Amino acid sequence: MLARRWTLLTAALAILVGYVLSIANLRFGDLNQDEGWYLLAARSVSEGKLPYRDFAFTQGPMLPMVYSLANPLVAKFGVAGGRIFTSWLAAAAALLATFLAGRIAPPRHRHVARAVAITLIAVNAYHSYFTAIVKTYSLCALFLAAAFFALSFVTEKRGWIAAALGGFLLAAAAATRISSGAALAATGLVFLLNRKILGDSKWISFGIGGALGLAIFLLPWLFIAPVGFKFGIFEYHTLRSAGGLLPALIYKAGFISRLVNGWLFAIIAAAALIAFRFLFPTLGNSATANFQPLETRGNPVALAIWLSIGAISLVHFSAPFPYDDYEVPLFPLFAAALAAGLVKTISSVCDESRLPRACGWLLAATFLGSALAAGSSPMNMDLFVRGRDRIWWRMKDEPSLAKLHRVAKIIRTEFPNAKEMLTQDSYLAVETGMRVPPGFEMGPFSYFPKFSDGRAAQLHVLNEKSLRDALQNSKAPIAAISGYGLSIACPEVSELSKEEQQELQARLRSRYALMGETPNFGQGNSTLKLFQLLDGAPWRAQKERPDPRTRFEAVP
Repeated sequence: MLARRWTLLTAALAILVGYVLSIANLRFGDLNQDEGWYLLAARSVSEGKLPYRDFAFTQGPMLPMVYSLANPLVAKFGVAGGRIFTSWLAAAAALLATFLAGRIAPPRHRHVARAVAITLIAVNAYHSYFTAIVKTYSLCALFLAAAFFALSFVTEKRGWIAAALGGFLLAAAAATRISSGAALAATGLVFLLNRKILGDSKWISFGIGGALGLAIFLLPWLFIAPVGFKFGIFEYHTLRSAGGLLPALIYKAGFISRLVNGWLFAIIAAAALIAFRFLFPTLGNSATANFQPLETRGNPVALAIWLSIGAISLVHFSAPFPYDDYEVPLFPLFAAALAAGLVKTISSVCDESRLPRACGWLLAATFLGSALAAGSSPMNMDLFVRGRDRIWWRMKDEPSLAKLHRVAKIIRTEFPNAKEMLTQDSYLAVETGMRVPPGFEMGPFSYFPKFSDGRAAQLHVLNEKSLRDALQNSKAPIAAISGYGLSIACPEVSELSKEEQQELQARLRSRYALMGETPNFGQGNSTLKLFQLLDGAPWRAQKERPDPRTRFEAVP
């Protein structure tokens, strides 16, 4: 047996690398527009408002409910506070997935499986970034990992409790990202097909737990705000458009390409494992005395994990405009199941004398391969580079999050009594602690020009008339518009024509005077323009700016 000190050393090194990556992404990671409207939604919930009923929201209700607990952290540190909370959730998900790997691995080599799993998860630059920024991914990953960890106890004494808890937690994951509901169906099917092995109490308990979770987390919204809930959960996502068959195929190919790049070493290891089992289906059958296949012991959790990953991935792939980062919540599960599969294969083909060395090579290959993939990830360059200009890479003058903080500080200094900001850059409203006008809560995704007045009002979004009225009648003393502002039409998420953008800008300028601008701001590194209400307080002299690196350049 491989000495436990080597597995502990590998795990410790992986955790150290993971910590460094997490801190780097927390401090230097690019801003994402979703961070703003997610945190605005959480702040609204902390103030007693409800999604769908009082403001628009296009994800499950779980995130604003959970993140409302972090509002004191966000109030103190801004978006960075939200990222800190998100990183805590990601760490908890990684820890549960690590122990899950041990639960479904050969009993004598659980420590090896745990070390492999934590290495795959922690030493991954792609996963680190998307579980550091404020998205639904870390919270969903936590619920998924917790659910399957609970289900790994289903064959033990009082396993019906584990089954019920697992179903309940999978319902919580579905209430975070609705696509995760596919895991409920996939796992329920596995339990149903194995009912003779598990006993009727297990699959019935799982079904009751899942139904109870859905009833608690989702059903109330059908009574509180049925129209807004149905639109935010289902309709909005089906109305997005890729712009035709060819673009749709290109987007799906890009989805696969970027996902492989993000999960590079784990996918190589999974492909090698599949190839090995396909090429040598009977190799090692005589050496399986140390470990019976999981399914033959009446515990189908490993199969349920793989089917759930496949089912959720199929849902993501079938989306009109799939993003590869939709898969982020699945990676801890993927790593746990892969780690267990690798250890199972090694233990079945190696005799006792060769097993310690084989496990040692597995640990070394996992750490080295993951480190090489993480070190070569393009995500690292994005921490410090804002793009390419012809043959030159343009370095960031300062981190995106730091610039957001400095710009917000300038605004608070210039407008100390301001309570509201007219903006679609929601993270700027979060950072300054200001509100946005009604209908702007979804940030750049709040404009639905083709909606009727009644439908837009019912869904708490802006249509053509209400946006124009807001621009002409807003009482907010300050407006902030970046390249994302007044440029996106939903639900297709298409760019407004140049004429439409100019017309909206003209309406804004009829009420607001341009005071200054700062380049390379926020997601996409566009120019942020700051406007002051024409009857507002005067703009201070340029020499009084707190920091020249992020000052707004004065406009005569």
